Amino acid sequence: MMVGYGREDLLRAASAGIRAPSLHNTQPWMFRLREGTIEILADPSRRLAVADRAGWAVRLACGAATYNARLALATAGRPAEVTLRPDRAQPDLMARLTPARSRRPTYAESDLYAAIPRRHSHRAPFWPDPVPAETRRRLLDAARAENAWLDLLVGMVPLAGFAEIAHSADRVLRRDARYQLEMSGWTHADAALDGIPVAAGAPTPEPQDLLPQRSFTERRRSPGRDYEPEPLVAVLGSAGDRPADQLQAGQALQRVLLTATDSGLAASMISQPIEVPAAREQLRRSLSRSGFPQLALRVGYGQSAPTTPRRPVADVLVS
Repeated sequence: MMVGYGREDLLRAASAGIRAPSLHNTQPWMFRLREGTIEILADPSRRLAVADRAGWAVRLACGAATYNARLALATAGRPAEVTLRPDRAQPDLMARLTPARSRRPTYAESDLYAAIPRRHSHRAPFWPDPVPAETRRRLLDAARAENAWLDLLVGMVPLAGFAEIAHSADRVLRRDARYQLEMSGWTHADAALDGIPVAAGAPTPEPQDLLPQRSFTERRRSPGRDYEPEPLVAVLGSAGDRPADQLQAGQALQRVLLTATDSGLAASMISQPIEVPAAREQLRRSLSRSGFPQLALRVGYGQSAPTTPRRPVADVLVS
């Protein structure tokens, strides 16, 4: 009989889980130890009522937290079997991790686990250095390993098409007063434990920018600090679009982001084309994919920046 997880395992998993990304850094998760298993639950009080009416962003975030927890347990020699949405009578229960056979962690698991505290969204301009082909293959393999797909938009024709869709979606969201009010409520000038610090926001958009940026700040960029003219944009997607598919996509997202971090890359997330249903459908058709886009990423090389804050582990544990 497999021995269940103890409190030390839970704390290790939760400490890694809270470093996952989430829309506006809402951190919409909780962790529960029950009968030797670890469960990741959605926190309904932290779902964005306007930006995330259907809960897509919460599920993506909880999937990413699940992947971090998996890595933490695997590198402790206690890998987990993951069951997504194990009890439909508990709609907030996103995933249950039960102990699998003990084994030594792989080198890849150790490298990705070490990348967890270094990963953060980099919203500033990237350097012009291109991402090597081998590194691009690593990103594609990371998504595929988690039953998702990643399309890299190479060349100005697909980039321009994506930029048009992204800007169109961004204009829709900028015109929504309730959306803007909600976003400003998660933007902080002080040392809050959640949300987006003003200092971590992108500089004020300029007319020449190819891709839209969230307006978290009125800070203007320094002269000569334009965004890269031909960024590497990646679109992450899944075969289905059910809640379990979105949780799986969240795991793939985190594996891609940690792979990028381990490769010395920086990344920022572009969610506007996913948040606007018409734009998401337009993006899906432009990719000639039968699946569903779940998030877009801008990937490149950039100067290291501070990570966004997180709540203490004690605040996310439930009995």
